[in-house]
Amino acid sequence: MISLKRYLDSNSPELVPENENVQQDPFIVALNAYGSVLLEMGNCSLDACPGIGDGLKQNLGQLKAELSPGMSRQRLVANGEQAAEQLRGWGRGTARHYQVKAREVKEMLLIMARTAESVGARDQRCAGQMSAVTERFQAIASLEDLTEIRASISKSAAELKTSIDRMTEEGKQVLEQLKRQVEDYQVKLEEAEKIASRDALTGASSRVFVEGQIEKRIESGAIFCVAIVDIDGFKRVNDAYGHLTGDELLQQFAGELRSACRSTDVIGRWGGDEFILLFDAALEEAEAQTERLRKWVCGNYTVTGKHGALKLLVNASIGLAAHAAGDAMKDLLARADAAMYQQKSAAHRKIA
Repeated sequence: MISLKRYLDSNSPELVPENENVQQDPFIVALNAYGSVLLEMGNCSLDACPGIGDGLKQNLGQLKAELSPGMSRQRLVANGEQAAEQLRGWGRGTARHYQVKAREVKEMLLIMARTAESVGARDQRCAGQMSAVTERFQAIASLEDLTEIRASISKSAAELKTSIDRMTEEGKQVLEQLKRQVEDYQVKLEEAEKIASRDALTGASSRVFVEGQIEKRIESGAIFCVAIVDIDGFKRVNDAYGHLTGDELLQQFAGELRSACRSTDVIGRWGGDEFILLFDAALEEAEAQTERLRKWVCGNYTVTGKHGALKLLVNASIGLAAHAAGDAMKDLLARADAAMYQQKSAAHRKIA
């Protein structure tokens, strides 16, 4: 929870954007680009396979942290080789992960096939027993002694009841077994869906999940708005204090978003330091909610730095867009993204 002290304390370093006009050495530019690619590959691994993507993200983040303008050519080459090996390992791990999921689906299909076969065998067995009883009833018709007829009918009826009872009991056992197995796989599928729908670092909804929610609203013709939230100057935190500090800030920021939003709002991590919000409301109501949210999430945050507790003054740029009839998802997101960058540019000019 953000306290009032966050808004009153002005001794915290404010995250400000880097000066994009400063001329840099081509090697430094290339090194920064390589580092950014490492981080983005880590973020993409979470979208591609949330179950094992977090490890790759952390490892690539560590490789990025090792980069420096004064590093030797040999060390840079070794860094690249380590990154390649990390990606190859992640690729193999991802393949194994989905092979396991495929085997689970295959096992489920085999269980259903075996169950169907068992039911078929049971039905054939019971059909044979009923056929024997039917033949006995036909034989009874040729009997003349009343006592013998009565005894034969009684025996046949008992055998028929036994066959029906056995068929019913076997059917219950087969269905109960299938039910238990289906419930087991249902739990596994729900766990897999839960993992896929959540961002591993922040606990917010994943990008894939949010995109699915947007598509559902578009298809249903619902009234809704999206907001893209970007933490201003976040790259400076990673560069100055390390990625573990940056990750902690992202986790706290996501927690504040959850505290500020309503239960009906959808909160997702869009990538890097960007989050996305879905409001089931018209533009005017969404604007009021966005302004309330801005006051709540912007302010002082205390994170763990290299030398202990570190206080940062965090601001964010928020771009809001309402869905209009005929909008595709990319059109809606493009407007929200443009609004966010417009607000960020205005903040830059104010600082300048």
